[in-house]
Amino acid sequence: MQAICFDMDGTLIDTERYYRTCWPAAMAFFGYRMTDEQALAMRSLGRPFSARQLQEWFGADVDLELVRAKRQELMEEYLGKEGIRCKPGALALLEALKGQQVVTAVVTATDLGRTEEYLRRVGLYGYFDRLISARQVPEGKPSPHVYRYACEELGVAPEECMAVEDSPNGVISAYRAGCRVVMVPDQTQPDAELCRYLYAKVDSLEGILGLLTDGTAR
Repeated sequence: MQAICFDMDGTLIDTERYYRTCWPAAMAFFGYRMTDEQALAMRSLGRPFSARQLQEWFGADVDLELVRAKRQELMEEYLGKEGIRCKPGALALLEALKGQQVVTAVVTATDLGRTEEYLRRVGLYGYFDRLISARQVPEGKPSPHVYRYACEELGVAPEECMAVEDSPNGVISAYRAGCRVVMVPDQTQPDAELCRYLYAKVDSLEGILGLLTDGTAR
């Protein structure tokens, strides 16, 4: 059996750029200055790593839950004004995978409630066999727990699963779990070290259709 797991933010839907803006804005609300480089490092960073990272940068007094709640509030304001869009090729790829009866899942750092909401808003909700959140496992990305759990839920071995990611933390998580990682870069390109973990890199989701057509994803 073949399975494909997708990260959501920045991979399937065009929301990562909002996180890039909202993390510094939320930190500023509480009196901290977060750089763009730091905001990028927070992409897909799960529990408990996100709390540790913020404390390393800003001190032990920073409260992740308060900052995250403010960031979510700012995100909802952005999404209310600008909406959510699919990444190019998302719908065509999922249609093709459905036609080939490929088992699929979303594996995300976002909680399940908002995951379902966002996917419904862009018309992608019905394409997945499972929705998996890092909140369901002890540690989020870059730990391998969430991808191992996803493979268990889909009934496949990690080596039978392709993981599609856009960020370093997601790539590392899937690689450590033993999945074949395809990166579709969103906000940044992978450096030489990250490229060592990749099965393939494509410019957009359309490129994954090419991998399937070529047979190299089998």
